[in-house]
Amino acid sequence: MDSRRLFLAVPVSDRIRSAILNHLRDHCGRKPLPGRVARPESWHFTLKFLGNVLEAQYDSLLSATNSLGLGKEFELTFDGLGAFPRPSKASVLWIGVEKGAEELCRLAALVEDAATSTGFPADNRPFHPHLTLSRIRPPEPVDSLLSGVAPLKITMVVSEIVLYQSHLGKEGARYQVLDRFALKT
Repeated sequence: MDSRRLFLAVPVSDRIRSAILNHLRDHCGRKPLPGRVARPESWHFTLKFLGNVLEAQYDSLLSATNSLGLGKEFELTFDGLGAFPRPSKASVLWIGVEKGAEELCRLAALVEDAATSTGFPADNRPFHPHLTLSRIRPPEPVDSLLSGVAPLKITMVVSEIVLYQSHLGKEGARYQVLDRFALKT
């Protein structure tokens, strides 16, 4: 049986991508970000990674997600850079969220409930709203980078969540939109 590698996320618009890139360029200059940098066209806020999903699971997931009361659109304001697991030994470099973090956590909890109700395993890690910029292997310190980049303070409207299929390849993952779920205006 065929399966697809899926996840649910909040997309980032081209306008926001451009604003983030300009901000990073202004604060980092020509120095590249460390690690394998995520392609800006693939930036998103992952709410739930589902993994390989069979067709029957897919149909159940769509039904459960369509029945969610996602609530109203909201504004999200980006904050500063951060790192997992910690700045002194970073394996992931990310941008945090200032305004809208609580609402993103609420969306992630709704999506988590819908996914677990249709048989997907629960995510045991707490949700931490962030936009991944790069993955760093082996881990390295990024303390000076974090302190050298001012908080972004760029605002976007969250108006939908998207079900993506991830296609893995040599140039990294490419994401295909399968379905969209609108928040109320």
